[in-house]
Amino acid sequence: MSLRLIKADLHLHSQHSRRPSEWILRKIGCAESYSDPVKIYQLARQRGMDLFTFTDHNTIAGCLDIAHLPGTFISEEITTYFPENHCKVHVLAWGLDERLHEEIQRVRENIYDLVNFLREERVVHAVAHPLFSVNGRLTMEEVEKFLVLFNVWELNGGRDPLQNQTIRALFEFLTPNIIEDLADRHGLRPFGDTPWKKTTVGGSDDHSGLQVARSHTCVECEGEPRDFLAAVGTSLNQAAGLASGPKVLAHNLYSIAFQFYKTRFGLDRYLNGGVLLRFLEQVLTTESGEAPSVRERLRALFGYPRTRRILKLRPDNLQEMLQEQARRIILESPSMAHLVHDKSHRFAQKEDIWFSFVDRLSAKIIKHSADRALEKLASGNFLDLFSAIGSAGSLYAMLSPYLVSYSVFTKDRELCRSCETHFIKRDAPQTGQMKMAHFTDTLADVNGVARTLAMQVEISRKHGKALTLLSCGSGTQAPDVKLFEPVGAFRLPEYPLITLYYPPLLKILDYCFEEGFTHIHAATPGPMGLAALVVARILNLPFYGTYHTQFPQYAALLTEDLAMEDATWRYMLWFHNQMDKVYVPSRATGTELAAKGIPKEKIRFYERGIDTERFRPEKRNGFYGANYGVSPDERILLYVGRVSREKNLPLLVEVFKKLCAENTGLRLAVVGDGPWLAGMQQDLAGFPAIFTGFLEGEELCQAYASADLFVFPSTTDTFGNVVLEAQASGVPVIVSDQGGPQENLLDGETGLVVPANDAEAFAEAVTKLLENPERRQRMSEASRRFLEDQTFESSYLRLWESYREPACA
Repeated sequence: MSLRLIKADLHLHSQHSRRPSEWILRKIGCAESYSDPVKIYQLARQRGMDLFTFTDHNTIAGCLDIAHLPGTFISEEITTYFPENHCKVHVLAWGLDERLHEEIQRVRENIYDLVNFLREERVVHAVAHPLFSVNGRLTMEEVEKFLVLFNVWELNGGRDPLQNQTIRALFEFLTPNIIEDLADRHGLRPFGDTPWKKTTVGGSDDHSGLQVARSHTCVECEGEPRDFLAAVGTSLNQAAGLASGPKVLAHNLYSIAFQFYKTRFGLDRYLNGGVLLRFLEQVLTTESGEAPSVRERLRALFGYPRTRRILKLRPDNLQEMLQEQARRIILESPSMAHLVHDKSHRFAQKEDIWFSFVDRLSAKIIKHSADRALEKLASGNFLDLFSAIGSAGSLYAMLSPYLVSYSVFTKDRELCRSCETHFIKRDAPQTGQMKMAHFTDTLADVNGVARTLAMQVEISRKHGKALTLLSCGSGTQAPDVKLFEPVGAFRLPEYPLITLYYPPLLKILDYCFEEGFTHIHAATPGPMGLAALVVARILNLPFYGTYHTQFPQYAALLTEDLAMEDATWRYMLWFHNQMDKVYVPSRATGTELAAKGIPKEKIRFYERGIDTERFRPEKRNGFYGANYGVSPDERILLYVGRVSREKNLPLLVEVFKKLCAENTGLRLAVVGDGPWLAGMQQDLAGFPAIFTGFLEGEELCQAYASADLFVFPSTTDTFGNVVLEAQASGVPVIVSDQGGPQENLLDGETGLVVPANDAEAFAEAVTKLLENPERRQRMSEASRRFLEDQTFESSYLRLWESYREPACA
């Protein structure tokens, strides 16, 4: 026989496999994957394999089940340990017989004894998934020993592609001196004439029957198993096929669970009775058979009488709602509907179809649970709120295989990076590029947070910083802005301008994993902030956040309900305590958070700056005279910001009315929009007030610079960008002594700090400055000097570098 290319899947499990099916199914009382060895053998042959074997864990029973079939040989995956730290290792051994299998069981507890035995018996073997830590104890010391002990390494079809890339890069790095040094260091004996020349094999590591032959080994040899095995470990063999990812692993876990329940509850008799079960059968198993008849297809579309409860238009509970929504998702998707009726789909496509299905169905759960929880919260029904939140437990149950899979693959990548640093880039700087995912709920809103984020993106782009903003809802997509389509939305009754968008959690998790972010930052504590927390925990990334807004105080002002304020504080403290660092824009805010219960070592103060080139006194141009008919003799009292009661604007109305009673030639200019705009206009009807609405660009700069005084009565702001913008524009400011803005001026030099909620004090401060033009001019000049060096760019670059600092430094 002439040489030809022979293919074999050298790492496949039968129903005797005990990983990872044992892990997932132990939860439901079974440790079998329910795969038929003969059926798996047939699938492998259909997928181009010339030879076939099972590598079950510490058993050859699966191989014996198919030993009578052509092209098969006996193999197993051996569980062994490093005696020094009990690090678990899996070793693949091929071409066994029952005697060798029994001998292996006697020596397998110690990896050194096992390798010596395999060498002495000339058993072809390899280390399986060498960069996957089976029990969390694998370190670079064990990897060094692998390089001496094993000349054949597996490129595993169930692991991350980065593992295989790292292994190949490591092999290119090896030299005779490196192997000799490692052997001397660990007191081990290399094997063969050229132990620095490593080779690879491929295996699917399939536990469910879905990924048979996804990865395999190709050898140019004669067609018999002995010829194939003789060539393994030589330059004739090569690993081929595809690596894996979290979607593939999760798909396998769902499949294992479904196969268990299918067998346990006899679901076969219902498979032609409903769209959902037929879809699950097609996408989660390797079953083959005849296409359903026309009658069966009609019944699948419309359901048997026993399934009519699923078709209710008004489901009675979450379970019924999910069944109905699942059926609709399948029928509305061409690829899913086709899979129900046509079994010709290639197996490699099914993990993507299943991901799409779970993503869409989980979106329904998110919307259902969030709607109920927020409705209860808005109505103050806290007892029912807990039951509404409890329904979200079904979301965790549905997504848990994905959550586990992304976590596992994250650990794989961490180990690969450690391996690359340890062996290949030993002398390279360890800083690496930081890649930040910044989550926000307010990207498109008109507020200080949104403006700050937009400026951060611009500066990051300018300086080559890897920052990506992630948000939901409206906005503009850009290379450094990722907008996700929300799965639902909720508008706050007390604050109709704010809409909470529910994020598609699974899509966001997948995006962050694929993008390889190194840090997660939450700008807001809303739904996107919660998504950031979930992603950071699953991907094991540092989680930072900024305390921008005093939501508890806002809740008290908007609802006039102390219980709501207390509940909001509890949530805010819980959320920010999950973070490694909490950035605060003022020391007063940091002190308040520490007093409330956030550890001081987590709190970081960061300086905020503004665009001092944009906001300048030179832009004073008579803006109000040109646009609103204000005479040159009139003085402008300015407020810029959201027009909302939580900004303490009722106090400003009271102050302005007092001033009007004592002064003439005074105008109040209100720049901005918000939920209390109509109310404020009504309260100031008949008074000389100007409402410009929302301004931006040069109009905003001119509105600042053309004012005479800036008044900001808020007691709930953590910082107050507008206070800096006004001073940079040469306008003295008057603020309250509560909150962060009081830290953004020099009291008595660039402005005045007055007692909070004291209308008399505010009116007196305004009058003093209006009556003293010389002092006002000195303050104007001092304000500009004060802000000259507080540029947003320099402040942000310092903030970026602080992300690298240890969390508790």
